[in-house]
Amino acid sequence: MHKHLKIALIQTDLVWENPAQNRINISNKISDIEKDTHVIILPEMFATGFTMNASKVAETMNGETVNWMKAWAKKVDAAIVGSLVIIENNAYYNRLLFVEPSGLISIYDKRHTFTLVGEHNIYNAGTEKIIIDYKGWKICPLICYDLRFPVWARNTHNYDVLLYVANWPKPRISAWDTLLKARAIENMCYCIGVNRVGVDGVNSKYSGHSAVYNVLGEQVTAFKPNEEQILVITLEKRHIEAYRSKFKFLDDRDSFTIN
Repeated sequence: MHKHLKIALIQTDLVWENPAQNRINISNKISDIEKDTHVIILPEMFATGFTMNASKVAETMNGETVNWMKAWAKKVDAAIVGSLVIIENNAYYNRLLFVEPSGLISIYDKRHTFTLVGEHNIYNAGTEKIIIDYKGWKICPLICYDLRFPVWARNTHNYDVLLYVANWPKPRISAWDTLLKARAIENMCYCIGVNRVGVDGVNSKYSGHSAVYNVLGEQVTAFKPNEEQILVITLEKRHIEAYRSKFKFLDDRDSFTIN
């Protein structure tokens, strides 16, 4: 078990519906990351931007972007995480991939599709929350709009890290800041949010605000808004253990089921 988990957050602009160019741009950024990093996190739909043109950009699980993730994970000996547009059995998914250096891939399909822009009309919603055990750390990966739904994120599995990849727009960025902090506090975990910057092909603006919050809801990163940036932070298992042992708030959580 690793008592430390070194995480790199890549806050970047994305080229609209251009997977090849985004792979090149992100490859250059990954090359600059310290070699002893354990997990590298990319934004939601990092290959295309948040597009509803699924039929134009969708890839398969054997496609170029998945193979690119596998190659880079192996090359830098770190897990690569991000979501992209996947077609499977004639259905489209906004699918998060957690790709380990060994080639093992864990997948999470976004449950809460963003109805405000019609994502639910294009993409199939996922039904399963997953917990990834990586280097002795339990990680719960979710996507963007999922952040607004605390019941889905509730820490019923004693995970250590709650992770959101996103294309969260600038006009509602205060909600992003507030909800990331809340999810960390209520679940007594590290909460990580990786958001993009720039302007996309439908003129939505993004200001970043990628962040890491600790168990107490304290922000432990300092990203510059509106700028491309890579930050590396080391998470401490003893931080989680100490405060969960002292406060035991999770012992009082409610039992529930989700339909």
